[in-house]
Amino acid sequence: CAAALFDEHISAERALHEPELYQYTLNGKSYRIHSYWINFFDAVWQSTIIFFISYYSYQHQSDIDVLSFGFSLTFSMMTTSLLHILIQTSRIDWSVISSTMLSFLVFIIFTLIYDAVCVACTRYENPYKVSFRTFRQGRFWLTNLFILITTLLPRFSVKCIYNTIQNPFNQLSSIDAHKKKISSKHQIKKKGGPNAKTLSFIRKIQDARREAEEKAKEEQRLQEEEKEKLERLEQERLRLEAEHREKMKQQEKQIIQQKRQESLNPTRKQRNKCQHTLSQIGATSIETSTHHVSQLATSNTGKSNKKGILYDNRRKINKTSSNTSIQSVAVSIESKNNVSVEKSNNATDDWELNSEKAKVNSEIIQNLTKIEDNNNDHVIQADTHLTTNHESSETKLIDNDEYEHNQSLSSMERVRHHLERYHQLCESHRSVEVLRAPVICVLGHVDAGKTKTLDNLRQTHVQDHEAGGITQQIGATNVPLETIYKRTKVCRKMISREGDFVVPGLLIIDTPGHETFKNLRSRGSSLCDLAILVVDIMHGLAPQTIESIQLLTKRQTPFIIALNKIDLLYDWKSNNEENIELVIQKQSQITKNHFEKRCNDIICQFAEQYLNVALYYKNSDPNEFYSMVPISAISGDGMGSLIALIIEKCQTALTKRLTYTDELQAAVMEVKSNDSHGTTIDIILVNGFLSVGDKIIIAGQEGPIVTQIRKILIPESNQELRVTNQYQTNEKVKGARGIKILATDLEKSMAGLPLFVARQTDEIDYFKNEIETILKTTLNSIQLKEKGVYVQASTLGSLEGFLQLLKTSNIPYAGINIGPVHRKDVIRASVQLEKDVQFATILAFDVKIEKDAQEYANAIGIYRS
Repeated sequence: CAAALFDEHISAERALHEPELYQYTLNGKSYRIHSYWINFFDAVWQSTIIFFISYYSYQHQSDIDVLSFGFSLTFSMMTTSLLHILIQTSRIDWSVISSTMLSFLVFIIFTLIYDAVCVACTRYENPYKVSFRTFRQGRFWLTNLFILITTLLPRFSVKCIYNTIQNPFNQLSSIDAHKKKISSKHQIKKKGGPNAKTLSFIRKIQDARREAEEKAKEEQRLQEEEKEKLERLEQERLRLEAEHREKMKQQEKQIIQQKRQESLNPTRKQRNKCQHTLSQIGATSIETSTHHVSQLATSNTGKSNKKGILYDNRRKINKTSSNTSIQSVAVSIESKNNVSVEKSNNATDDWELNSEKAKVNSEIIQNLTKIEDNNNDHVIQADTHLTTNHESSETKLIDNDEYEHNQSLSSMERVRHHLERYHQLCESHRSVEVLRAPVICVLGHVDAGKTKTLDNLRQTHVQDHEAGGITQQIGATNVPLETIYKRTKVCRKMISREGDFVVPGLLIIDTPGHETFKNLRSRGSSLCDLAILVVDIMHGLAPQTIESIQLLTKRQTPFIIALNKIDLLYDWKSNNEENIELVIQKQSQITKNHFEKRCNDIICQFAEQYLNVALYYKNSDPNEFYSMVPISAISGDGMGSLIALIIEKCQTALTKRLTYTDELQAAVMEVKSNDSHGTTIDIILVNGFLSVGDKIIIAGQEGPIVTQIRKILIPESNQELRVTNQYQTNEKVKGARGIKILATDLEKSMAGLPLFVARQTDEIDYFKNEIETILKTTLNSIQLKEKGVYVQASTLGSLEGFLQLLKTSNIPYAGINIGPVHRKDVIRASVQLEKDVQFATILAFDVKIEKDAQEYANAIGIYRS
């Protein structure tokens, strides 16, 4: 800005040392509106002179053509522009001169080369050798010389006058000369130089510069003092800690010595107390077994005789709290066999030790406070210990303000505000280094091989226990990392981080594919992070498969397509010890053709559903195309590739989604009733943790249910929740896991809805209100009629599917229940005998009929089916 302001080259060093130049620009003195009009009229003047002088020069006394005239104008404009730049440049050096000469030479060379080549060989417009002819004319050179003088003379004259009279640098040099003159002659009177306004401005700039330097020095001094103070505080802290440790060592030595003395010389009070304790133990028939005997008896001479100490194997009494530490009191008892028992009570010693620690801590704080009080001039952040105390005090102030704000809110608003803060805290602690197990949902048409696929993965036979081989409940399976590592050993190169498994395992949900279990399929897909869509390669997309696709796309759930039953292809040769891609390449040409034909048909069927799919080893863009993995649930072909693709998807695209958080996210999947545990609920714990004793709120048929967890059961690895097996009992479980919860009042609970935990008492009403709002829409599907059949099923999931079938068949239902059919259920169904005999029927699905219930139903005429 300084060069544009004064039209003189200014170095960077001078610009930094002369801040008044920038101040001159900021005050608007670097540009005036009249400068714009001067430049405008100067440009008009130059253009007019260049054209009309050339025109009148060649008008009557030359036979110059159009091209020669145009070249003359171009040459004049080029030379005028270069000279104009030289005039405007305040400081002319070798770089300016060389760049100007180079520009002129480039123009001449380009013109000569261009005119020497026949560019457009047309008549009357051929530029061939125009410049050569023009340069030979004396009129051309005389005209251009006159043009340059006429066009640049006004600007040159004005520039000379301005630089002589109005240039501020001349004024600054005059100021320096004037100062020298005053200092030499000691005169106040001045001749020439700047006016008073300029001098005051210069003084201000100098004062500002001095203030900046002093401020920088002061800041540097403060930093050095702060550093020294922190070093002193650190040394003082280390000294106090060393003294504290030394004092604690001395106290421990004293306590140990005191214990030894008391053990050698027990008091009478201690002996009497031990005798009273042993008498109580004998009264309650507690047997003691002797492993080591120690006898302490004091003789008349003051010497002690050491004997064995009697210990009891069953001496495990209730432990006290951590605040009071009670140890055994060592006493001696003289009996017929001279057997004594030692016990000591060191509660007093522990109390003294704790009080001594508190004294030392208070001394540290007081010393640090004194050091800080001696330097009140500046605010200094102390070491980590002091910073922690400062932050804790600020947190208390914030909590007090927030507490006052919460008092003005209603109870519901306070709970909502608290839960929002807890949510933000949990979200801030998320880390991609800590992942939970992904929830994998298996979807597909009936008999597509979903459960068989999981059986092959787990090496189990769950489907053999299902009615008709159709999955009627949602089963959750915890697959450990060992199983994943074993099944992917032949295709571990598919994982980008080869051999490195970040996810702790898989939680796989098997959903039914039959049309009557539509709601179960929807419930399973609402929780999953990644879905496996099982498609029969021989039949393609079935109605329930299309419905599953619609559920997944509606919830924007990523999924992988498993092309099952490839072992049914013509002349297929199974090999589950290799990658499925290599297995397909080793097949015969007829088998390959059959496989490609079936794959192309399925790709077309997916295209009809507006989805792009491709085989996983041909999928170059996983974000655009869904991957298909050929598998066989019978022979195990492709199972390793399927698991490896799931791991790769979870550890790349789904990493952010699978980060673990302590905020609870759980849902009730099934409500079951059995003889061993009674009514239980199967939970999918996605995030957070559940503990025994937690107060949970779940949905019920008659409203929210508030109960307390009595027991948490976890099935063994690779075992489903819905299969009867041995369970492991845990006090606390973290997500993601499939668990079974035992609690009271679960008979009327409902599946498919979230589970909440009330950590505080005021959260119970809040979560009950949340459950009630959710129930308003869910209970509409289980509205009972006044006249209708009585329906009973083993789980609520099966019951919902059964009710959906009755609804489509226009069969009304007046009563529902879960679990075995008891006598009370028959009594409820007998009400229909008075209303409509044809509805006096109990439809029982996958449940046991009690003997007394059957006898009573036969007696009163209730039918079951």
